[in-house]
Amino acid sequence: MSLITLLTDFGLKDNYVGVMKGVIKSINPEISLIDITHNIAPQNIIEGRFMLMNSIPYFPDQTIHLVVIDPGVGSERRGLIIKFKKGYIIAPDNGLIRGIFEEDQLLEIIEIKNPKYWLTSSPSFTFHGRDIFAPVAGYLSKGIPLKNFGNPIDSASLINGNFPDYKVTNQGIIGYIQSIDHFGNLITNIPEKLIKNKSYFLLIKNIKIPRKNTYNDDKIGEIISLIGSHNCLEIAVNQGNAQIRLNLKIGDQIELFFD
Repeated sequence: MSLITLLTDFGLKDNYVGVMKGVIKSINPEISLIDITHNIAPQNIIEGRFMLMNSIPYFPDQTIHLVVIDPGVGSERRGLIIKFKKGYIIAPDNGLIRGIFEEDQLLEIIEIKNPKYWLTSSPSFTFHGRDIFAPVAGYLSKGIPLKNFGNPIDSASLINGNFPDYKVTNQGIIGYIQSIDHFGNLITNIPEKLIKNKSYFLLIKNIKIPRKNTYNDDKIGEIISLIGSHNCLEIAVNQGNAQIRLNLKIGDQIELFFD
């Protein structure tokens, strides 16, 4: 294995990300590291899950994805190594992994228990990313067998994140905002397959938002909806910021109506 990705809610102001990279490189100096993002909203498992789901397909087989969005750090929540058909995920068991894969894609799940592969046998209560997850990623990248890190567990035992799902109604679809990008575009959980080639509009705070194909299909400053690069319904403002205009946040509900 020659590649580890990092996805966290740590931001870049502090030294947390750099320290985790230092730990990994100390264990395996040859490994390549790629940052997916460190700007997940603090403790926002919904957004972290979305980013992970929409990143995995674009990396080579056998990539190790190190994901540290961990509001339960220091508690009894488990640390996991998930082996799936395309690679590995190292992450806390807090709902972030549940539902990302079909059952046949999951090959093995290990609960991280062996302190031999931690930075210290007495890890910090506030920085398992440094003391547990980063060193485990480093050792895994060197080919240490999964069984050495801990005990196999069943996928049915994983924490359910209770993420809200879309709901098809007689009039349309009720969904929610699952991510907000740098431009203020609101990315929903309504998949393209439910609305492809259909006529619809959104009604948000008494504003009727039409369907368009590109950001530039309406006048500058107009609010529109379209299918984004994530293959989900997206709400945007042509050369503006939909988050600010509509004052919505991750987890907020939206409603789509078929014409």
